Amino acid sequence: MKRKGLLIVLSGPSGVGKGTVRTAIFNKENQEFTYSVSATTRSPRAGEVHGKDYFFETREDFEEMIEKGELLEYAEYVGNYYGTPMNYVEKTLESGKDVFLEIEVQGAIQVREKMPDGVFIFLTPPDLDELESRIVNRGTDSDEVILKRMKKAREELELMKYYDYSVVNDKVDNAVDAIECIIKSEHLRIDRNMDIILEMEDGFEEAMEDKK
Repeated sequence: MKRKGLLIVLSGPSGVGKGTVRTAIFNKENQEFTYSVSATTRSPRAGEVHGKDYFFETREDFEEMIEKGELLEYAEYVGNYYGTPMNYVEKTLESGKDVFLEIEVQGAIQVREKMPDGVFIFLTPPDLDELESRIVNRGTDSDEVILKRMKKAREELELMKYYDYSVVNDKVDNAVDAIECIIKSEHLRIDRNMDIILEMEDGFEEAMEDKK
């Protein structure tokens, strides 16, 4: 029996380092996750590639995707839309592959409602001063946007209670190790393996019948 893939959702405040941690995970040898690329209406940052980091869409095209119900989740954040194409995620999970989502907090809450059996991990900064320093040092946002992001970060930290795990991103390697341990543990949970267990029980009963 083919086991359905695991949906892993990594989320947290803007500037906490979600992209950096996700990249570090995918750069490791022998990782078997499939990364679900999100769509967004924001402009690409330096080095970002369409179809690899994000699908960069116009606002009109994104709103058409919303109307057609083609998104697993979406949110408008600091003036831009972010969302996850639904069809790709569902097909990949059914094929038995794990899907890794790196998304904003608002979107993660929507995914939780639609796919509650996913694994939801909240990435936190060591403290808010460190978070602000990371956003400022990124050098991609104006002072006005930085203030908006910090205000939003405080609000998002209050939503941590809707997640399964919290991981502090003090050092990227430490965060990666913690996330990998979480995923390994989730794969071993009994409720995720009941179909296989029941199949084994059926096989055992058939074998016993044959011996009678």
